[in-house]
Order: sequence, then C-alpha cells, then structure tokens
Amino acid sequence: MSKVAVLKTSPKTVIGDYGRLMHLAEYEKFLPKGNKTIIKLNLSWTLYYPACSSAPWQLEGLIKTIKDDGYEDVIAVENQTVVTHPWKGAYSNKWLPILNRNKIKFQPLTNVKWIPFKPKSEILALNEIFYEKSNEFLIPNIFIGSNIIHLPTVKTHGHTTTTGAMKDAFGGLIPKYRHHAHKKIHEILVDLLTIQKEIHKGIFAVMDGCVCGDGAGPRTMEPFYGNIILASEDQVAVDAVSAKIMGFDPLKIDYIKMAHDKGLGVGDIHQIEIVGIDENDFKKLNFGFKTKRSPIIKWDQRLRKKTANIKWLHRLLFHSPVFISFIFASEFYHDWCWYPLIGQKRIKEFSKTEWGRLFEEYKYGKLPKYERVFNWDPY
Repeated sequence: MSKVAVLKTSPKTVIGDYGRLMHLAEYEKFLPKGNKTIIKLNLSWTLYYPACSSAPWQLEGLIKTIKDDGYEDVIAVENQTVVTHPWKGAYSNKWLPILNRNKIKFQPLTNVKWIPFKPKSEILALNEIFYEKSNEFLIPNIFIGSNIIHLPTVKTHGHTTTTGAMKDAFGGLIPKYRHHAHKKIHEILVDLLTIQKEIHKGIFAVMDGCVCGDGAGPRTMEPFYGNIILASEDQVAVDAVSAKIMGFDPLKIDYIKMAHDKGLGVGDIHQIEIVGIDENDFKKLNFGFKTKRSPIIKWDQRLRKKTANIKWLHRLLFHSPVFISFIFASEFYHDWCWYPLIGQKRIKEFSKTEWGRLFEEYKYGKLPKYERVFNWDPY
C-alpha cells in the first residue's frame, strides 16, 4: 500500500509544516543521501501567477528540510518551452534568492548534456511521437543515478484534466519541442514515469496546495485557497490524492488509470494510506474544481486531431516555421491579453490575502547575467 502525507497548513506555519510533511511521508527512506539530489521545479509561465508554478515557500520548506537532514549534493533544474524562459521564470517566481541563500545552483536543462537512453520497459507513445521507429531517447546526463524531487502544484490542466507529480517530469525528460506530446499526452506521462523509475535512485514529490488553480489550467486559472500540502514517493498516488481533493475521480483520469494498471504506482484511493490528516477530514475534502480549456488549448487540440491523419498538413503546421505563428498566438493571448486584462486583477486580489502577503515577503533578487540559454528546435 502506498502512503501519501497530507497536511493542513497556513502562511504562518507552512515552512515548518513542509518538514513535518516530508518526514510523515518518510522521504529519507526513498532518497539516498549519497547521491546527487535534483530539485525539479515546475515553471508553467515565465510570468508570476498564483498556483501556476512552484511557490517560493514550497521551495524554501523543501530546502530547509533536506539541508537540516544532511543532503549536501543538491541542484535545482528547470527546462525551457516554446513559451517559457527558465532564468526569467526563476526570477519572476522568486526562486533565485532562496537558492542562492542555500548555495544551490540553478541549472536550466537546455544547457546540460543530453545523452541517448534506451528503456528496458515497454514504451507506449514516446517513440511514435518523437523518435518514430527508434526506442532510444535523449535524457539529461545529470539525471542518471540521481535522486529527483518534483515540486508540482495542485491545479487543473486543459490537456490532462489535472496536473501534478507525473506531469512535472514532462519538463525534465523532453526538450523544448514537448508540445508535440499533446497528441498522446496521457500515454507520454506514463512513459516518462517508466523512464524515471529506470534512471533515478529515488523519486519523491512535494506538492503545494496552499494556493490551487481551478479552471483553464495550467496558467489561466482561478486561484483557490486550499491550505493543504501533500508528499509521497509514489507519483501516481500523490496525483490521485490531489485529483480526489480537487473533486475528480482519479481512476477516470487516463494517465492515472494507465499508470495504476501498469503497476507504476497506486491510483485507487482505497489502496492508499493517508497520513497527517484525520480520515473523516480527508473524506470531506472536495474543492469542486472543473477543468476548462483556454482558447489556445482548444485550438491546439482541434488542429492536432483534425490533421493527425493528413501527414503533410500536420507536418506543415507543427514541424515547420508555420508553427512560429502558433507560438506567437499563445504568447500574445497569455502575456499581452489575458495577463494584463484578467490575470493582474486576480493577482491584485491575491495580494490582499495572507498567502499573497507571504509571497510579497519574498524578494525577487537580481536577475543574474546568465550564459545564453540554448534554443531547442521547436519543430
């Protein structure tokens, strides 16, 4: 039986609560201290928006815990997408001063060596989407033999209903062109967990639900103050518990059901041991979230589906410079329309809450002079 720790928390106690949470989930049992430990941050938007990316208190609580417990070889990483920039996102989300204070390097995955890797286990869709007939994939060299800790948030997602620990690996094991995975996103997430289990010495997730995201995730969401945090070594189980708390049936979400059926973790709530919260209180948790799709996700899904069997047209739209127009449309909608017209109003309301005031206490620091971020081929 898998174990998931769930704690109620508050802005005044959240840092200490993260330590208690991780110990309840017995994290040291699953993350050997002799190995490099990678903190996989979650950046869904270069700009700051509540619940969108890893929260600064989530990062601080995690780092304080592992430092106090003697983890020394630690590095924090995040990747690039066609619409995010790792250094600018780390600045906007206030990660850099926390990392610098703890002498932890921030490393964009665009600037590390990626090496071929051939999985031993069955792969469902990665080779079809990215590598055609080959079953040899590219992964970051620093991931081999390391521990990894994922830092997702509790939120909905227009492509996958919910998103969490399993989806966080999406940004670690696929380069910038990972938007192609939307064609078979659930199978891809299962494939990524399969690969993680082969390359990492230990896997753990620390999920923030202090401020959650409801609606058209992973960016244009309505902030919801959940005041909970979750942790587990079982990535399927922590995603299942998070989904249940949001108000979904976990086994009706494809990526959770597929991973459960494949034996990669436990997606059945009745087979998961919940610790840290009273059983009756846990049963009552239901945030009533509803997944919506932004116009960008709607059109992405529509175009990919309608052109899937028209290879020349699909390749023209998604594997040629024509795709640059889609990148521009996404940036224009999110950064230049939705964010100033809707997002900033919600951020203003968020700033009046206790969680908003806690966010304001963190400093942006100085955006460092970073080496050029290598640009992945987006096609």
